[in-house]
Amino acid sequence: MTVEIDISRFKNLDLQAHDDGVWVVTLNRPTKRNALDIDTIEELVDFFSTAPRAGVKAVVLAGAGDHFCAGLDLIEHHDEDRSPADFMHVCLRWHEAFNKMEYGGVPVIAALQGAVVGGGLELASSAHVRVMDQSTYFALPEGQRGLFTGGGATIRVTDLVGKSRMIDMMLTGRVYQGQEACDLGLAQYIVEGSSFDKALELARRTAENLPLSNFAICSAVSHMQNMSAMDAAYAEAVVAGVVNTQPDARARLAAFADKSAARVRRND
Repeated sequence: MTVEIDISRFKNLDLQAHDDGVWVVTLNRPTKRNALDIDTIEELVDFFSTAPRAGVKAVVLAGAGDHFCAGLDLIEHHDEDRSPADFMHVCLRWHEAFNKMEYGGVPVIAALQGAVVGGGLELASSAHVRVMDQSTYFALPEGQRGLFTGGGATIRVTDLVGKSRMIDMMLTGRVYQGQEACDLGLAQYIVEGSSFDKALELARRTAENLPLSNFAICSAVSHMQNMSAMDAAYAEAVVAGVVNTQPDARARLAAFADKSAARVRRND
């Protein structure tokens, strides 16, 4: 059953739906460098819980202003003066939001600029594809703030850059930017111009895929990474059995068979 997304419910996220099924989700707290307060996290949970059932084919995740996201709203954190149990539950909501992104089955393309710091990097690492521009920089300054990551960096960022680099970033506040950051895997694309334009191009391309194929790519791969090799091989076979025999794929397979479909070529 298809559900509708009520855009009027969202205050900290700006939502725009395109006719091709691509949605643009923009963190809209530019005066706070799009820092993540609890209300923004709840809106992310809301949107990404609903998106797979609302016909959303791909998402561009962006930040308003000069920065993608500067991480945890430290002013809110200071003013709330939370107990350990309270902050544990805040972290669990962050995990809920980011897991809905990574495992929800809808391709999420992050358009990065400026600060992608702390919780902002945790958010970005939950996207399936990340595009950075020349202004983008990545850091985990938790060590200098008397903090520890609580939104999944120990899992996702470590997967991207490795344990030693992750620890170094947290201990020393090391900043990565430019081609070095892209080469480490913090982004898959680096552009001279607008990261948003490239992210939208990629989102539109992925939206042309069959939804079931995208669901498997954007959900099953992450699940399989959490399994043993034997379990992952079995799960892969089951998913392939379902996806590779879907009726909607018949026309695409026929086009390949009669040579009317585009072939994969080397880049010139």
